Amino acid sequence: MNARVWKIAILAMGGEGGGVLADWIVGLAEQNGHVAQSTSVPGVAQRTGATIYYVEFFPAAAAEAANAAPVLALMPMPGDVDVVLASELMEAGRAVQRGLVTSDRTTFVASTHRVWSIDEKSAMGDGRVDGAALLAHARDAAERFVGFDMAAAAERSGSLISAVLFGALAGTGVLPFGRAAFEATIARGGVGVAASLRAFEAGFAQAQGGPEPSVAVSTAAPSTATAARVHPEIAALLQRARAALPAEARALVVEGIRRTIDWQDIDHARAYVGRLVRLVEQSPSAGPSLIAETARHLALWMTYEDTIRVAALKTRATRFERVLGEAKVKSDQLLAIDEYLHPRLREIVETLPAGLGRWLERTGWARRVVERRTQRGRVVTTSSLGGFLLLYGIAGLRRYRRSSLRFTVESERIESWLATIAKAVAHDAALALEVVHCQRLVKGYGDTHERGWKNFTILMGVVAAQGTALAPATLRTLREAALADEHGHALAAALRVHAAPVPPIEARQAVAA
Repeated sequence: MNARVWKIAILAMGGEGGGVLADWIVGLAEQNGHVAQSTSVPGVAQRTGATIYYVEFFPAAAAEAANAAPVLALMPMPGDVDVVLASELMEAGRAVQRGLVTSDRTTFVASTHRVWSIDEKSAMGDGRVDGAALLAHARDAAERFVGFDMAAAAERSGSLISAVLFGALAGTGVLPFGRAAFEATIARGGVGVAASLRAFEAGFAQAQGGPEPSVAVSTAAPSTATAARVHPEIAALLQRARAALPAEARALVVEGIRRTIDWQDIDHARAYVGRLVRLVEQSPSAGPSLIAETARHLALWMTYEDTIRVAALKTRATRFERVLGEAKVKSDQLLAIDEYLHPRLREIVETLPAGLGRWLERTGWARRVVERRTQRGRVVTTSSLGGFLLLYGIAGLRRYRRSSLRFTVESERIESWLATIAKAVAHDAALALEVVHCQRLVKGYGDTHERGWKNFTILMGVVAAQGTALAPATLRTLREAALADEHGHALAAALRVHAAPVPPIEARQAVAA
């Protein structure tokens, strides 16, 4: 018998069955003549709770022969782990960063799917960590790497990632136990055995020689034929876009039409296409790439996030179906969905009709009354009738959205941005393209939106001040600096380097307001 201590680290997020996986490994070892021990240390993954489970086991016969009990460690040590199991690609990266994976020893089994962290989702720009780079590091760090999308395999099997990981572990053949012993361990659990065995089979098959893992993301646009079947008016709008706009922009325009209809209605989509057509007519020298990028960013701006949109998304049937599926709610169980809402005065003002909203903004006593009533957030249970009807009523304000203060303000801002693009195209198409990309700064709601709009106004001020003397590369550098941090320090530094005046903070706040 191989008298060695086996050391296995499991990195998993909450709800993925990491504890069950650790228990399976302990049960597997104990049922096959080993002394086993497991520990766990909870942490934070900035997505859901992340936990490191650690298992060590040693042959009981060897311990008896030596007349001594084995001493098993409580936590994994860098460079001293035989097997690492990671339930997600970022968790795999954390394992490599901690030094738990070594090229001369460790068998590394990891899922290649991603669950975005809060930092990735809240970044001013594209904050996503490069999945391909994470995957390359995982491969390079391990003696043997087994990786594939285990979340998809678990979903197809109706089970959890833990069962897929257990199957992949069995498929590596690294532990001194046969497949039957692994399956018997699952059967002894007595809960969800059939689904767990299906997931086990999927993981085992992949580890035995499945296809190379991939982190590619599909960017296919919906077909025009599919969209046209929805309504004749949509077909007519698509035909207008096809006739007036370059073919290179077609896929993005179709998606923009879908998005604007979903956000408001067909008239909003007509306004979207009309703005693009007007830009083409005003700027004959605008190339296909410029129109395509304008189509992308215009659609995003025209479907900004407001209280109406948030309420609509939270009360959609598809959202409830998704949450029920993710929570794996059974037919005899009830699920309560609590939403924490904290609308500030600004969000309330923007939802009101333009005249009333402006009155509330400038009337001190009215502002104070609203602020006192909204200084604390509230929890709304959308799975209850009362909570659902509250948000459903807010979502119903969509029919009055065009009269709201926010819609009025955003429409004026969009028109100003499009005019700046058209003016820049006449002198430098490359500069115009950089102006288009500046829209990336305007996103989200609340503080995120205010910070982005403040930076956007600064850059548009630079464009207005320097005109044709502004190099496209300079504007690109300033934009990337604005996206680099939420506090504006990088942008202020970049403005100083490029000899552009930094507006006083009071002026920037006035422009943002």
